[in-house]
Amino acid sequence: MTGPGHASGRLGSRPVGAAPGEAWAAGVHALDLGGGAEVLLAVPPGEPVPRPLLVFFHGAGGTPAQSLGAVQQAAAGRGVLVLAPRSGAATWDLLTGRVGRDVAVLDAALQQVAGHAAVARCAVGGFSDGASYALSIGAANGDLFEAVLAFSPGFAAPPAAVGRPRIWITHGTGDRVLPVDRCGRRLAAAFDRSGYDVTYDEFDGGHVVRPEGVNAALDRWLG
Repeated sequence: MTGPGHASGRLGSRPVGAAPGEAWAAGVHALDLGGGAEVLLAVPPGEPVPRPLLVFFHGAGGTPAQSLGAVQQAAAGRGVLVLAPRSGAATWDLLTGRVGRDVAVLDAALQQVAGHAAVARCAVGGFSDGASYALSIGAANGDLFEAVLAFSPGFAAPPAAVGRPRIWITHGTGDRVLPVDRCGRRLAAAFDRSGYDVTYDEFDGGHVVRPEGVNAALDRWLG
């Protein structure tokens, strides 16, 4: 499944546009990608018009169902499709030292989505390790993702730099897993210095995804 460019974090699929195949009905669909890949797509209710698409990465040891649990309700209320992949190992390939497999799975998933769901625009997000991955893969694919929504990220190591997606980062001041000083604050400042449009939201709390944070992130992206 891995192809040229995946080792540099680059995605070849471009799902933006009308879907050539039969539109998927509202609900949660398990994509058939083979090779043990697990990816869920949540389609909101309503007519199959072009919709925004959010790719959301879970934290270490998480699942696609947990990703949907964090963002699906707020996304559905805004007519947003949510694509939730599962990492091939306990966490994402970039964090284990070699980019490739998880990027390839996402590329294949985006290609399958393009066949059955009309997509108007794309963003990428995630929680914890998934937020670190979103910042890294988002910065490498700014020609596809117009925004990155990062909930309590630890770091960013883009394997490439293409385009300038808008960056939204939120972090709890009481986070004991990924402390705010060396994670959220540092990352927001670093992306700002690099010329990105950064919104940084700090809250009184720990290592969590808050519903109000999800609403704020979606509104920042879609607004």
